[in-house]
Amino acid sequence: MNHTPDPSRLAAAALLAFAMAGAHAGDTTPVEQLGRWNAQAGAPGSAAQGKAFFNQRHGGEWSCASCHGTPPTRQGEHASTAKPIAPLAPAFNAKAFTDAAKADKWFRRNCKDVLSRECSAAEKADVLAYLLSLKP
Repeated sequence: MNHTPDPSRLAAAALLAFAMAGAHAGDTTPVEQLGRWNAQAGAPGSAAQGKAFFNQRHGGEWSCASCHGTPPTRQGEHASTAKPIAPLAPAFNAKAFTDAAKADKWFRRNCKDVLSRECSAAEKADVLAYLLSLKP
């Protein structure tokens, strides 16, 4: 039995691993994300409602705009840590909302900071509809 690896099989395995890693990092688009949240909400997101939601304080100290800016088309800054935050609007940040797991993670964290609860699918759809309406 030969235990020497076949170079062509190693190359194929490396290409497959690389392709899978790249697919996970950009597994969606902002429009696909909006479609997912629209479907979960049972209604299309409203850019007007999303803008109001984004800029409003919901009983707490912060709004979405506290860290992401108004409008969220330039680099923001975390309100307590001063850490820079990339522009949130997809037209100003090509990576925004292109990774479903990251979008879910950050909505979960940020909604808990702003609302003291997770956002509903309708709230996510409204905010993303607003963000997609922002153009250069």
